[in-house]
Amino acid sequence: MTTFSKKNYQLLIAGTVIVLLGYLLMIGGGSKDPNVFNGEELFSFQRITLAPMVCLAGFILIIVAVMWRPKSKNEDTANGNQSK
Repeated sequence: MTTFSKKNYQLLIAGTVIVLLGYLLMIGGGSKDPNVFNGEELFSFQRITLAPMVCLAGFILIIVAVMWRPKSKNEDTANGNQSK
């Protein structure tokens, strides 16, 4: 028996891509002049609210991918769900 199924790996990769997308949303917003503080760009909705929510969704998906346990054929027959 393998630890992860194909579905586990698909969910894990999708969660990782979503987390990376969240981190990409957080970068940027620097000022061309280091003596000028650009608060509007630094504290924008994208960087303060959207990006952390996207990262959180990705981490939750990764947890689901690790915890996902597909039903095996042995469990189906043991529970009386045998198809006739």
